[in-house]
Amino acid sequence: MRACGMLLPIASLPSKYGIGAFSKSAYRFVDMLEMAGQSYWQILPLGPTSYGDSPYQSFSTFAGNPYFIDLEQLIEEGLLTEEECDECDFGEDPRYVDYGKIYQYRFQILKKAFERSRITEDSDYQEFCESNESWLRDYALYMALKNRFGGVSWNEWEEPLRNREEKAIEEAMEDCRDEIAFYQYLQYLFLVQWKKLKGYANEKGIQIIGDIPIYVAFDSADTWSAPEMFQFDENREPVAVAGCPPDGFSATGQLWGNPLYDWGYHEKTGFAWWIRRIDYCFQLYDVVRIDHFRGFDEYYSIPYGDKTAEFGHWEKGPGIKLFEALKRELGDLPVIAEDLGFLTPSVLKLVKDTGYPGMKVLEFAFDSREESDYLPHTYPRNCVVYTGTHDNQTVAAWYRELRGQDKVFAMDYMNLYDRDEDQIYMEFVRAALASVADTAIIPVQDYLGLGSEARINTPSTLGENWKWRMLEGEITEKKVKEIRRLAKIYGRLKPGKRQNA
Repeated sequence: MRACGMLLPIASLPSKYGIGAFSKSAYRFVDMLEMAGQSYWQILPLGPTSYGDSPYQSFSTFAGNPYFIDLEQLIEEGLLTEEECDECDFGEDPRYVDYGKIYQYRFQILKKAFERSRITEDSDYQEFCESNESWLRDYALYMALKNRFGGVSWNEWEEPLRNREEKAIEEAMEDCRDEIAFYQYLQYLFLVQWKKLKGYANEKGIQIIGDIPIYVAFDSADTWSAPEMFQFDENREPVAVAGCPPDGFSATGQLWGNPLYDWGYHEKTGFAWWIRRIDYCFQLYDVVRIDHFRGFDEYYSIPYGDKTAEFGHWEKGPGIKLFEALKRELGDLPVIAEDLGFLTPSVLKLVKDTGYPGMKVLEFAFDSREESDYLPHTYPRNCVVYTGTHDNQTVAAWYRELRGQDKVFAMDYMNLYDRDEDQIYMEFVRAALASVADTAIIPVQDYLGLGSEARINTPSTLGENWKWRMLEGEITEKKVKEIRRLAKIYGRLKPGKRQNA
């Protein structure tokens, strides 16, 4: 069935306290999606972020980001006062997240709520801790120990804790008891508030498309608690790390630095950790987009310690065996395979064998030097089309920056001659919606025609990413009607009581 949706990270929602959250604005966004005839809300990974603020580098693959906990709900519950929240400096600019100030004040105010909560007496909280024990205790202890050691990664801790010696862990559990309870409380709040928001969206007929990175961060509870899952040496140091070879984005490639999986170990366990991970994802989301899908076929291995990704090489991944194991245990899953970039025949075969829809990005289509399977007339039905992703320029800015024969090709293909330059971005939105792709996801910025100031991320850069936020009321009633009209024209309008409104 043809459908459409919007891409907007939680952090990019408007909210009163410096960063998007599971707040009233999130519920209003869901209402807007329903009125606009949309079927999907796609978000970015929800994990707690570390240095660089990237949601693709998280302290845990299971934990949620405490920044997204809505403080206004805690005020309504009597755990905080409005005055206490207003006294915190979360940044002055409603358009951009100030992560430095969020980090400085968010945990302080959340600790006040924790101290007043008497949460350890709550039976729902106790059940949450028991049902999530497989990851929650290690994560909470990890964060408590990071605080004790000044925020450094586990490989810089005292050796007994670094190596998880039993006596050292037992002593740390006792010494950090209150801090562990605090981090468990944050995860409880996160899950309660998120499931409430997701439930609201589902009632409105909106499905959530979640996003998971293929890799985990080295600075994470995952690597510290289960080093056997990764390509580490006897000193628990990575042998090699992840990234991408040189390409159009970067002449020296992309050095992500994530530890690589020991796929032999995972296969011996029947891919147990992956099954647990994906199963948990489907408790949080309705559909899951798996980032860097080609890494399951072949992954790029860069020697640990290299300063660039230039001297890596390709290694074989688990291939279809992983997805056969997932299907045996979890059944058919609604997964989107992020299959962008240079794709070998074996990657294409893997995507086809899984049956998962791949991705098409319009901004990749207009290279005048070669044929492209990102042009709309080449799409299969079983795919998801985007004007651009979180890693791309907004479509309005991208088109303005097109040069030479690429721009001529785009103008010819899209018939853009004599069009109003300020409205051309909508022609690309229309092209995505008009395509045969079963699903079309449009970043909110592209519906609004925003420029480079609204870009989410520029790969291989640090400092200015993941900051952009939508302003309250920026999607006007007029724009909602336009979005709905386009969904109807191109046969993507969500079925329901409002269909003929």
